[in-house]
Amino acid sequence: MAAEAFDQVPVVDLTRATSSGEDRAALAAEIGAICHEIGFFVVVNHGVNLELTNSVFSLMPKMFALDDEVKAQVARERSPHFRGWDPVGAESTNNRPDIREQFDVWTDWPEQSARDAAPYFRLLGPNQWLSDDLVPGHRAIMEAWIGECADLAIDLLGLIAMALGLPEDHFAVLFGEQSMSLAKFIHYPPTPEGGAGVNAHHDTGFLTVLATGANPGLQVENQNGEWIEVPTVANSFVINLGEMLQAMTGNYLVATPHRVVATDERYSAGYFHGPSLNAELALIELDDTFVRAVEASPHHSSAGFMARLDETDAGVGDMASETTAETYGQQLWNYFHRSYPDIVAKHHPDLV
Repeated sequence: MAAEAFDQVPVVDLTRATSSGEDRAALAAEIGAICHEIGFFVVVNHGVNLELTNSVFSLMPKMFALDDEVKAQVARERSPHFRGWDPVGAESTNNRPDIREQFDVWTDWPEQSARDAAPYFRLLGPNQWLSDDLVPGHRAIMEAWIGECADLAIDLLGLIAMALGLPEDHFAVLFGEQSMSLAKFIHYPPTPEGGAGVNAHHDTGFLTVLATGANPGLQVENQNGEWIEVPTVANSFVINLGEMLQAMTGNYLVATPHRVVATDERYSAGYFHGPSLNAELALIELDDTFVRAVEASPHHSSAGFMARLDETDAGVGDMASETTAETYGQQLWNYFHRSYPDIVAKHHPDLV
């Protein structure tokens, strides 16, 4: 039976995650159903240190208040690995500018020197951090916060694996030894009429852990095309799925369109959990009950993916593409090529 359109984003208490046996299995089943029907939920009692999260939100206004000339010392356009600061409007989603500025850092790995390797290996390299005398302690605090979010993401993926009838370590094994995850620290000015802090999109990867801050603005699109406000809950994280889980589960799990429309100035911090760049994105063999659930739901069976730049230029709908990526790295490269064509042209002209 096709799922009804949701009208709210559920809040899940993760206290049972530390249990074993029936309690943890029941929590896994609850999360699995939400990931199938909605693709978004809010978690409380998640185990991430509240003081650490509060410190991140205390640091962000100081970082973004710096003069643009100072922040430009670590501008993303300087990095062939697509890391650093973006001014407002620098990133585009579906060919529309996003009204936000952000600092992006990825997992640090040595730079790939071989230019004849797969293009996505060019994403490996160092982050750009502000000088610590400008915002004392920001790097250490943010890296510690990233580590705790990674632990939460690993546990949630274990619960999702259980819900799919897979070994709990299924995704941990898949992710390999050189995982590539993203942390995004974001400042949204009030959204101008007709615009968006970030335009409607799916997340690219596997699982997102988002601290939304005190001000609302995050919205999720339901099956009827209605925009549902994500609740602002103290000491919580918003969890949502990326396109890779959708693809690998044959659309049983869904990457749900979402956007930000901010009435007031807003800060948020997101962690996007990802595997090794060469992790293969093969379809997971699931029990027939999962396959039949997709077949019975027009929403799931017709769910698409974010279009590549050449597809949007050719008139393909924003999220109406068929996935073509065979590896996580290829999926990421498609994202960067779509969102930052100028940086690709500057640092990787042979790949334009």
